[in-house]
Amino acid sequence: MAGPMCGKVAVVTGAASGIGRASAIAFGQEGAKVVVSDIDAKGGDETVAKVMAAGGEALFAPCDVTNGAEVEALLKKTVAAYGRLDFAHNNAGIVASMGPTADCTEEDWDRTIRVNLKGVWLCMKHEIRQMLAQRGGVIVNTSSTAGVVGSKGASAYAAASHGIVGLTKTAALEYAEAGIRVNAICPGNTRTPMIERVLEKNPQVEPQMIGRIPLRRMATPEEIAATVVWLCSDAAAFVTGHTLIADGGVTAS
Repeated sequence: MAGPMCGKVAVVTGAASGIGRASAIAFGQEGAKVVVSDIDAKGGDETVAKVMAAGGEALFAPCDVTNGAEVEALLKKTVAAYGRLDFAHNNAGIVASMGPTADCTEEDWDRTIRVNLKGVWLCMKHEIRQMLAQRGGVIVNTSSTAGVVGSKGASAYAAASHGIVGLTKTAALEYAEAGIRVNAICPGNTRTPMIERVLEKNPQVEPQMIGRIPLRRMATPEEIAATVVWLCSDAAAFVTGHTLIADGGVTAS
């Protein structure tokens, strides 16, 4: 498919649904070849089908981002299939049980940090090595508004999200001279399957959630994906180490 990213290659983790799926489709629409990755093979295959239906080229590569060997294999498969890696959207993440900090279990804490923070670090570790060999590339890490402000009832999630922002800024400084840009996207409430599951359990939360958003609605996955693709594009060529907040104005006050 012709487009401004024609000839480029993108990897998207957590791409079986939600923001990751929208990001994979958006990269494909811009002309990039897309490696769709997730632990959910069925959802990943569905995303590949949607990328191709939109005129793009894609393949599915299963990967548990908490496992370094699997992450390394993901990057090797990408390069074996397409010869390079230009863009990486490290998007895989979870939301564990909600509750006050003192009620957070060690299991929930460890699982959240392992997936949301360690997973991003492992992906960056192997992506950067490939990008160094090419002398360039762009990485976008999905954090959250919980990465720039506190979030009651989500101590582990907020800690991981803040960690992603710090990791992003550090890597951006370390690899700028090598032509690698690293940025973070901090979405606000977005209508993804993950959010929908939370709202199904707690329907009373939705009007409260929307009431706190100045734009009076949640984001769509496609809106967040558009910011990811922009950060990877030549239009953002002078942007690195940046935390882009897309939250409908929530953190403006």
